[in-house]
Amino acid sequence: MSLFRTKTVEDSIRDTEAEAPEHRLRRELSALDLVVFGVGVIIGTGIFVLTGQVAKDKAGPAVAISFILAAVVCGLAALCYAEFSSTVPVAGSAYTFSYATLGELPAWIIGWDLILEFALAAAVVSVGWSGYAASLLDTLGLTLPAAIVSPPGEEGGVVNVPAILLVLAVTAVLVLGVKISSRVNAVVVAIKVSVVLLVIIAGLFFVKRDNYTPFIPPSEPTGAVEGAKAPLMQVLFGIEPVSFGWLGIFAAIAIVFFAYIGFDIVATAAEEARRPQRDMPIGLLGSLAITAVLYAAVSTVVVGMQNYTQLSEEAPLADAFKSVGKPVFATIISFGAVAGLTTVVLILLLGQSRVFFSMSRDGLLPAWLSAVHPRFGTPYRSTVLMGVIAAVLAGFIPLSALAELVNIGTLFAFLVVSIAVLILRRTRPDLPRAFRVPLVPLVPVLSVLGCLFVMLNLPLDTWLRFLAWMAIGIVVYFAYGRRHSRLRPDVRHKAG
Repeated sequence: MSLFRTKTVEDSIRDTEAEAPEHRLRRELSALDLVVFGVGVIIGTGIFVLTGQVAKDKAGPAVAISFILAAVVCGLAALCYAEFSSTVPVAGSAYTFSYATLGELPAWIIGWDLILEFALAAAVVSVGWSGYAASLLDTLGLTLPAAIVSPPGEEGGVVNVPAILLVLAVTAVLVLGVKISSRVNAVVVAIKVSVVLLVIIAGLFFVKRDNYTPFIPPSEPTGAVEGAKAPLMQVLFGIEPVSFGWLGIFAAIAIVFFAYIGFDIVATAAEEARRPQRDMPIGLLGSLAITAVLYAAVSTVVVGMQNYTQLSEEAPLADAFKSVGKPVFATIISFGAVAGLTTVVLILLLGQSRVFFSMSRDGLLPAWLSAVHPRFGTPYRSTVLMGVIAAVLAGFIPLSALAELVNIGTLFAFLVVSIAVLILRRTRPDLPRAFRVPLVPLVPVLSVLGCLFVMLNLPLDTWLRFLAWMAIGIVVYFAYGRRHSRLRPDVRHKAG
């Protein structure tokens, strides 16, 4: 039963207050800081890249519906996150919540899952940033050699130097302090939100009504995908993938879901919020609501500017303005994309370091990872470690085939948090809750079903890679984490 020993909510909160200063985070973030963090990480690859890909291949002009439905799935999970993060205002997000409800082994599995999600997502986004940055420099007359802008095996690449430099620069900012990070993030978020609003307002003048017809194109079978590339839904139920029509809109959700990945990172900063009981629900739900509206508006405008069959899959927003003879707007949008993806990498690495910090403080990872810098008040060792790992991944490994792992890792975390809300409601009905999920058990159950539906649309090889990563995590847990856990009586005695 030691595998399912729980760390009570009271113990988790007590640890944040009883720890020595060198293992304690500072409460410096306001509700506005948290909203800006959420907007900063959500507005990125989804709005600047996925819009064209999904409209062209899956949903047609109805791509906005896919964005809204994906936001609904995330919103159900966000309600569960809001209850947990305001009740248990401790670093670690889903890992901490699972430790308080499901037990140590499930908590470890979730923590290991979050390590995969955040580190890989930061690397993937930094590679996307490198592409936009190289394109922008090319527009300005400075062309970078292919050898230093692509990883080995891609377009003559040797090492992706811009991606490495971005990750290392962001890591340095994170070490300097969470307040400095939030200020840098606020400036960059202001820039990219301005660019998004520019797209919406300026694009309205070039919208053609004919481009919305038909709004939901007739369904077209794409043919069965063979082998490991096939969606799990096809493997299990024989349902072949479909483009367009309502089934195409639903299939697109699995892709555009990537656009919202990261709002849960707000929950990793719970221990650094000034008034977490009030600020965490505002940060989680506020950032998700703002970005859902922006995504729906941008996707609607872009498919109105250019017929969905002609949209670019690499840079749909910029190319849509080029198609109507406005290249200056395209340059501005590319600049906004570079700025936007910068904050995505920053906040992903922030969330990653906080998960590492929390797991280390519980003894499941080496204790030196939970050291806090005496001057800056940040978990600098875990931040530097993950920054270096993400930089290596971004610089030397082609990551396109692994990007879907980010989706399945996030969905798995959402699913577990939704289940954990139901468990904690039953086991600890007396626990003070500043925010309560409405309509329990309906909302958590719908969240679980929504996550499962999206996961079933992911390819079989993504599931296999995910299970392989989980298997490695279990080995690490039994080799180190279980023996060093602070919940073990002998370890707790030594600590005392």
